[in-house]
Amino acid sequence: MDTIKRRTVEVNGIKMHVAEKGEGPVVLFLHGFPELWYSWRHQILGLSSLGYRTIAPDLRGYGDTEAPGSVTSYTCFHLVGDVVALIDSLGVEKVFVVGHDWGAIIGWYLCLFRPDRVKAYVCLSVPFRPFLGRDPKIKTVDAFRAACGDDFYICRFQEPEKMESEFARVDTAYLFKNILTTRLTEAPIFPKGEYGNGFNPNPQETLPSWLSEQDIAYYVSKFENTGFTGAINYYRNLNINWELTAPWTGVGISNVPVKFIIGSVDLVYNFPGVKEYIHNGGFKKDVPNLEEVVVQNGVAHFNNQEAAEDVNNHIYQFINKF
Repeated sequence: MDTIKRRTVEVNGIKMHVAEKGEGPVVLFLHGFPELWYSWRHQILGLSSLGYRTIAPDLRGYGDTEAPGSVTSYTCFHLVGDVVALIDSLGVEKVFVVGHDWGAIIGWYLCLFRPDRVKAYVCLSVPFRPFLGRDPKIKTVDAFRAACGDDFYICRFQEPEKMESEFARVDTAYLFKNILTTRLTEAPIFPKGEYGNGFNPNPQETLPSWLSEQDIAYYVSKFENTGFTGAINYYRNLNINWELTAPWTGVGISNVPVKFIIGSVDLVYNFPGVKEYIHNGGFKKDVPNLEEVVVQNGVAHFNNQEAAEDVNNHIYQFINKF
């Protein structure tokens, strides 16, 4: 880990913290919620040893990257603007992109808005729809509310400062252990005024082999400093993103080669309708250049950490073709 370089770059009006290692074609890693560049530590080390320049930022509002105060500074255009500016700062025209969770959503938006900057895309956990694809008849949060109820975590995240105050009542280390180790395949529920079953109703006393106390301590050190508002603001812009992307209604990803990797016990994979979308032709219709779908048996949501070697191999096998 000591060989990973850390620096700050100016992108899109903010200072962004970036971790990097290696020389060669650029592989840009985009993390999810509630994570950091650190979530890609295994991929940074693994892919850099295979001849790639690996880049992993703390995204807007996370870790050592600046967190604008306005909720509306976290729209899909801001997030993609940050990524494009970061690519510009690297002095290259195109990069390989690997995204997970919210990073996966940003990756889809990048492919949608600026396919000219993406050589190929490896997407972890979140398919193009239903989390991103725009239904012209119903706003994104309303669709989640109809499917899962008002206590679904995405719906609860819409309330200004409410979830931050509820998270603050929970030990931060416990929160990260709870979220990162979950095997929950149901929609996470947060009843008002209590933590609810959250992301993990049955947390284990000991950490799994792929996650250490040192790893937890790193996440805790950053989120105790920044809080969760920047991260949650991504969710608070879902309906705004729905409005902003009206010009792309019905448009899929047609100009970028894509590989998709998801765990069989990932809560996204088990969300109503997702398996059918992935395997019954809907995904391929929206993303004609979807070359491969990989379902990792027994692996949960944070597959880039839980099944790091397997994910590294899949990334390398795909991007090495280009």
